[in-house]
Amino acid sequence: MKATRSILIGLVSVAAALAAGHLVAGLVSPLASPFLAVGNTAIDLTPHQLKDFAVRTFGENDKLVLLGGMAVVIAGFGALAGLVSRRSPWPGAVLAGVLGLVGVAAVLARPTTTGWSVVAPLASLVVGVAAFWLLWSQAPAEKPGRRRFLLTTAAVAAGAGVAAMGGQLLAGRVDVEASRRGITLRPREKAPEIPFDADFSREGTPSFLTPNEKFYRVDTALSVPRLRAEDWRLRVHGMVDNEMVLTYDDLLRRPLVEKTITLVCVSNEVGGPYISTSNFIGVSLSDLLKEAGVRSGADQLATRSVDGWTCGTPVETIMAPGSNALLAIGMNGEPLPLERGFPVRMVVPGLYGYVSATKWLVDMELTTFDAFDPYWAQRTWAKKAPVKTMSRIDRPKSFERVPAGRFVAAGIAWAQHTGIDRVEVRVDGGPWQQATLSTEVNVDTWRMWRVELDLKEGNHTVECRATDRKGYTQTNDRVPPIPDGATGWHSMVFTSVAG
Repeated sequence: MKATRSILIGLVSVAAALAAGHLVAGLVSPLASPFLAVGNTAIDLTPHQLKDFAVRTFGENDKLVLLGGMAVVIAGFGALAGLVSRRSPWPGAVLAGVLGLVGVAAVLARPTTTGWSVVAPLASLVVGVAAFWLLWSQAPAEKPGRRRFLLTTAAVAAGAGVAAMGGQLLAGRVDVEASRRGITLRPREKAPEIPFDADFSREGTPSFLTPNEKFYRVDTALSVPRLRAEDWRLRVHGMVDNEMVLTYDDLLRRPLVEKTITLVCVSNEVGGPYISTSNFIGVSLSDLLKEAGVRSGADQLATRSVDGWTCGTPVETIMAPGSNALLAIGMNGEPLPLERGFPVRMVVPGLYGYVSATKWLVDMELTTFDAFDPYWAQRTWAKKAPVKTMSRIDRPKSFERVPAGRFVAAGIAWAQHTGIDRVEVRVDGGPWQQATLSTEVNVDTWRMWRVELDLKEGNHTVECRATDRKGYTQTNDRVPPIPDGATGWHSMVFTSVAG
């Protein structure tokens, strides 16, 4: 059999296998799709250094890159299965079976697996092997049989396309957007108006409130969970006096508050983009835990997302006076967007997101740090991760050409629960110059700074450092984001030119 024909058989068989699994997953559970299950398992097994590289390099497109890379690898596997089967279908059928078993193992390894979940990868296995065997048997040894082979191959490929689209439609049959549109949020306590001079956006800083569509997103979910508010339930259990099961309507009946809060991702490199601010609407998490009755010795709140991801948050941080920890259901006046955690997420100021900001929240268990290791703690990240005092330069940009003479540099700084006391800036290692700070909104949000510099023509390096109200000045010792947040002064190299 010709090599091109063999490769085509392998590629079409793999496509049919994946499409069948995706179609069945649309019926039983979108998370049971073998393709997504393998991708999620790959994320779980990937060393954090490689994860950090992906986030740094591809940003919020890291998942698309992973899925694209998986598609290439699987296509290569299919091509290999075809090439080794030019004389007999058995090698390719065995490889197709192995690929199917990998899908079964990946689905079984997911924390959300149910009894029905395994049906999807089994369908993928059976269809993949059957398609390979069928196409191989139809492959002509001589030219007269070519038309029948091409028609059969086209029919299998078309069926795979229809199955894939059907699976996608079935996975999206839950109308989550209609659920969102039916929600009206009326917080009893509204956040104070943001002062006009809370940012220096006219001089290069971000706007004080981050639009919902621009709020950073870093998580492990390859596909965004689709859970209607009407179907949402939250179980509160573990080391509590009163176990609770809450519905979305239960939250709406409670006093809703609106808090202006900055969230930061631990993956943020020095000067990184993974920091955003929103007016979050929700119910007080500390009040809810008081109602549940936290038992003595419970020092960790273990939370679980609907897709099985787990998080551990220090109870003392949540229960501290003025913690502002929320079960959030809204951002900037509207229900949470799907990508930001709809229907309900956690928001705990002062902690990096991986220990405080569970999205698509469905389970809360009061436990201890000794008894339970959440997702990232199992991968040697710090169990307690308070946000570090940091600052960033937003203007000038790296390698930007700016006019010589009087120039305004600007940026942001943050020290949650403590507040920023001052930001200092220097050029080319010269003396530190104190920047002007924007009006403070609260100690749980970022604060903007600006400074006027007198620049000569040529290349320059500008650096910044922040000092919080406890007197701590951020260190210039460079450490990477993992296991508990990056440190170091942010710097920019740029050029001043004659006007």
